[in-house]
Amino acid sequence: MSSSSYIKTIFWDIGGVLLTNGWDRNERAEVLTRLGVDLADYELRHEEANYLWERGLSTAEQFFQITVLNQNLNLTFEELWPQVCAESRILYPECVDILGVLATSGRYMLATLNNESRELNEHRLNAFRLRPFFDYFICSGYVHEMKPHPGIYRAAVEISGHLPESALFIDDKAENCDAAAALGMQTICFESPGQLRDELAQLGLRAA
Repeated sequence: MSSSSYIKTIFWDIGGVLLTNGWDRNERAEVLTRLGVDLADYELRHEEANYLWERGLSTAEQFFQITVLNQNLNLTFEELWPQVCAESRILYPECVDILGVLATSGRYMLATLNNESRELNEHRLNAFRLRPFFDYFICSGYVHEMKPHPGIYRAAVEISGHLPESALFIDDKAENCDAAAALGMQTICFESPGQLRDELAQLGLRAA
């Protein structure tokens, strides 16, 4: 049996593969500096609040109330949130093209497997018209666990309805790929669109 015929589901990371990251250090620095927020002061509160937000255990408004708005009373969530969303961009148009080819082939189930808050995930899927490419979505904000915790990979595999060995996972972080491989999933550690296309071809998946 060829690798391509055995692969049933392809799981995609989003930030760092298809799009820029949603609210990572660079995005935070850009938005908060522009708004006159003390970045060092913000970072003191980021990690603890982000633990809840990216796991879907708090809302975006609650997150920013704790990290920004309580200390900057001249700002409102309604002013801040559009600027947060505006930081997201397509990172690799070629990867979106590859995703489209795999989606239109009809040979595989396609799903996301990403760490993101519910609100940013929804915005990014809709703003960049990624939603139609995917059959379903495994996001930390939905399943309340983040990569590289084994639980999010188990959830992904169980929801797929197939064996771990029949899943291919694409991510730009080695530790996330290692965690998926430990469960038995096949992985591609993303470096560039060309490298992704080549490694897909080695598995027998045509992406052109």
